[in-house]
Amino acid sequence: MGWIETKTEPMVINIGPHHPAMHGCFRIIVTLDGEDVIDCEPVIGYLHRGMEKIAENRTTTMFIPYTSRWDYYGGMFNEAVTVNAVEKLAQIEVPKRARYIRMILLELTRIVNHLLWLGPFVGDVGTQALFFPTMRDRELILDLFEAVSGYRMINHNYFRVGGVAADLPYGWVDKCADFCEYMPPKLDEYDRLMSDNPIFRRRTEGVGVLDRETAINWGVTGPMLRASGVKWDLRKVDHYECYDELDWNIQWETAGDCYARYLVRIREMRESIKIIQQTLKALPGGTYENLEAKRMAAGPKSEWNSTDYQFIAKKIAPTFKIPKGEHYVRVESGRGELGIFIIGDDNVFPWRWKIRPGDYNNLQLLPQLVQGTKVADIFVILASIDLVMGSVDR
Repeated sequence: MGWIETKTEPMVINIGPHHPAMHGCFRIIVTLDGEDVIDCEPVIGYLHRGMEKIAENRTTTMFIPYTSRWDYYGGMFNEAVTVNAVEKLAQIEVPKRARYIRMILLELTRIVNHLLWLGPFVGDVGTQALFFPTMRDRELILDLFEAVSGYRMINHNYFRVGGVAADLPYGWVDKCADFCEYMPPKLDEYDRLMSDNPIFRRRTEGVGVLDRETAINWGVTGPMLRASGVKWDLRKVDHYECYDELDWNIQWETAGDCYARYLVRIREMRESIKIIQQTLKALPGGTYENLEAKRMAAGPKSEWNSTDYQFIAKKIAPTFKIPKGEHYVRVESGRGELGIFIIGDDNVFPWRWKIRPGDYNNLQLLPQLVQGTKVADIFVILASIDLVMGSVDR
């Protein structure tokens, strides 16, 4: 008697929205054939809070604390692009010292981002080897954030149109330099633990492969794009702040799989340390804010609508009129291109404020990346994209 093949119908299951591997409130409707993934449908929106409309009803100074709620791993990136949008549209010059301070904080934020990605990623692969070490090392950066802004993880409220809120406190530069000496050996330790680990490599190599052409066509950015063989980094492309004055390299790979994304992020942390060390040595003197921009008042009270809270905003938060016109401004965040499309109408509130987060665009490729993989690979691929649902949903 010959074998009779048993045929089964595809099974549809829900993963999330409350699942420890979802990196936020995220739901995937997965169609399975046994353990093989046929297709998936991402469901977003559980953390939508209308951040763009809030921005259109706040002055820039009032809105800066809100920005940490988009990507709560990279609050400084959010603040940077928020003030840059207004600065570029209003053509406000930022003093060189302020630009150097911004670069230091942005690169520290990049390391925070990648550390907070690395620990959970290794956990999603199946081990807790790096979760506590990455959290331990991240705390040292949070100490630096606390010293400069008063807050550790979010709500720094440190960037300002025309500069930063305050100068670096006494002894901060030395503490930051100490961290840059401390961190490279720790990255070597991570490398030894994971890069040649046969189990880790088997779970990540050849999994979730994204080819170069597809990555470009779908608007993928950040480490995910660079791991697919595209040497594109906005710090080199746009020359914002003073990155073009420093010696550093774009890190990239060609395999386009989960392992390549891991390698790119590990190497990017080394490059960030290199950037910070150069910036600390070349940190110029002078003012940390554009004093002329600071004196730009919001206009006479007659221009304010006293029937709502705008009059109160004028009293408690002197800010800048956003001139008539439109602009798109972007920075290279830990997850890719973080952009703001702003339309000004000669008012203290932007007429239109549209956020373009990197992880939102990268996430759209998830159905293609998981097709033909196993159920266990879903979490590895999802984690390799590096998403924060607060940023995706906004």
